[in-house]
Amino acid sequence: MADESVVDDSIRPNVPHTARIWNYWLGGKDNFAVDRQVGDRVREIFPVVIELAQADRQFLGRAVRYLTAEAGIRQFLDIGTGLPTQDNTHEVAQQVAPETRIVYVDNDPLVLAHARALLISSPQGATDYIHADLHDPDTILRAATRTLDFSRPVAIMLLGIMHFINDDDELQQIIDRLLAAVPSGSYIAVANTTTAVNGDTTAEAVRVWNIDAQPKLKLRTPERIAEFFTGLEVVEPGWVSCSRWRPEPRADGSLPTEVDQWCGIVRKP
Repeated sequence: MADESVVDDSIRPNVPHTARIWNYWLGGKDNFAVDRQVGDRVREIFPVVIELAQADRQFLGRAVRYLTAEAGIRQFLDIGTGLPTQDNTHEVAQQVAPETRIVYVDNDPLVLAHARALLISSPQGATDYIHADLHDPDTILRAATRTLDFSRPVAIMLLGIMHFINDDDELQQIIDRLLAAVPSGSYIAVANTTTAVNGDTTAEAVRVWNIDAQPKLKLRTPERIAEFFTGLEVVEPGWVSCSRWRPEPRADGSLPTEVDQWCGIVRKP
């Protein structure tokens, strides 16, 4: 587990934080006791949260493979990166297309401390890390131009971050600003927590989360999530549970269990 005696002053080991709790649920070691305490409380109420976290991570891999192998994308802007783990965006993308360029963005000082793990690019491609906040998309876009060419299509990854923007109008403005910066043929991949599957159980788990953890999480319906991207082309199979977006086939032909993390990929015409 993370050593609480040697952390930077900007990293608060006594305040539970999203990226570290998520890291704990995924079996990582970059978390503190307070993160594990909140993570365990949520898991007591909502045992399938581990399955949700895993489904979200697996969707990342499938989405990046689709965007590189099928959509031909060679540039990614991954906002809300979280702590490095296995199969990060650049690893998946550069396995398909080594020349792919990736910019990671996060506002967590602990992610910044581990950012060097995200900067190991293939020789043909490039990676960069921006310490910035989704609330300030202009700063993100300016810094991203060091690595990305915004005259060519870009895939913007917004996985597990939109639900930390509480105000719907602000979130719409952020999405619109990001879309305005990229050309036709660009994509946005989205994952946002909802109560469509487990209803009140998920809502109670989020209530417990919001007591201590930062930032607070806002639940949205699948319909509301889709509304933010009205006018864009939705990639099949549309807006679905993360576990149901082009899953790997099971031996018995059954579909994975749905989870309360709704996702989709949209294309700018």
